[in-house]
Amino acid sequence: QVQLVESGGGLVQAGGSLRLSCAASGLTFYNYAMAWFRQAPGKEREFVAGISGVGSTYYGDFVKGRFTISRDNIKNTVSLEMNSLEHADTAIYYCAADLSYSDYAGRALWEYEYWGQGTQVTVSS
Repeated sequence: QVQLVESGGGLVQAGGSLRLSCAASGLTFYNYAMAWFRQAPGKEREFVAGISGVGSTYYGDFVKGRFTISRDNIKNTVSLEMNSLEHADTAIYYCAADLSYSDYAGRALWEYEYWGQGTQVTVSS
């Protein structure tokens, strides 16, 4: 049974930083592309960042160099380092996994088979 468990969310002031983590179990981790999505109140879930099994990274246009995604294929974790946070970054952040044998991480929700429960990030302005 695949489980994705996010942690690290919380309340931070604008301009601050947070590090989100996602612990994966029940899968052969390096065979999965991993991604972070987010959903703000009243908005659709959107792609934040993705990383292939071998470490190629992809980011949403709004990231603009502020976030960094990384993974540890030994510990079965994926992290999202977020800097220069803005009020607009307030959302629930979800970890997702996609079985992929290629060096690719998709940007679409439908590409990901497994999802975590999410962690709330609130940025005060």
